[in-house]
Amino acid sequence: MRTRLSLVALGWAAAVVACSAGKATDKSIVVASTTSTQDSGLFGQLLPLFKSRSGIDVRVVAQGTGQALDTGRRGDADVVFVHARSQEEKFVADGFGVRRYPVMYNDFILVGPKTNAAGINGTKDIVAALMAIKAKEIAFISRGDKSGTHTAELNLWKAAGVDVAHDRGTWYREIGQGMGAALNTASASSAYVLTDRGTWLAFKNRGELVIAVEGDNRLFNQYGVMLVNPEKHKHVKKELGQAFIDWLISPEGQKAIADYQIDGQPLFFPNANSPGA
Repeated sequence: MRTRLSLVALGWAAAVVACSAGKATDKSIVVASTTSTQDSGLFGQLLPLFKSRSGIDVRVVAQGTGQALDTGRRGDADVVFVHARSQEEKFVADGFGVRRYPVMYNDFILVGPKTNAAGINGTKDIVAALMAIKAKEIAFISRGDKSGTHTAELNLWKAAGVDVAHDRGTWYREIGQGMGAALNTASASSAYVLTDRGTWLAFKNRGELVIAVEGDNRLFNQYGVMLVNPEKHKHVKKELGQAFIDWLISPEGQKAIADYQIDGQPLFFPNANSPGA
């Protein structure tokens, strides 16, 4: 019996062949995606491979997950590729996306100063770490941009019993920018910040920052991809967008994700065929 991924591979290949009958100028799509997939360098690995197989150009609009989903709702993208499952499922349930496909995962980590100002470096319990940061009022940088990472951060503060909307001081700073900018700000100010591991591995301006907390199951970070519903927006390039999705979750696309490494460390782990992902 053929595996799901084998059938997907046949599906995306057939879609590419079907798309080739269109005009060359039509062979491009817009993908609204997270800053982490861009800042980590993953798209630099994937998009040339996809174009060589399909002839389709992909233009990425890198935003926080909330903004990327809004871009999809407006019909300003053909595909949305983000990491906030509850928001992704609502996007589909509200009719803005056709179907959500799991693609890959990595994890969030808490990074902070080598000086171990909060006394948490080398620990695993993210909730206890955040409680210590709050108790000692150690500088913390938040993206504050409604991204998947920002959403995860707020959920972790909630789990720690801290309402950062009301119970915070000058130690907590929202910058309203992407992951790279948040890491740069934390590096410049010796502050703590929650980041996805992929962007951290690709980040060069670490300064005195080190990984403080990692390995907590609550730091799991799943990515999903969705075609924007062409019934909502007639101009959505359904065949081209679905060809990109099908390639991402095909054996070839999954291998390309697994093969992307920095200094021998993988940044993302493909799991398109994992039930419930």
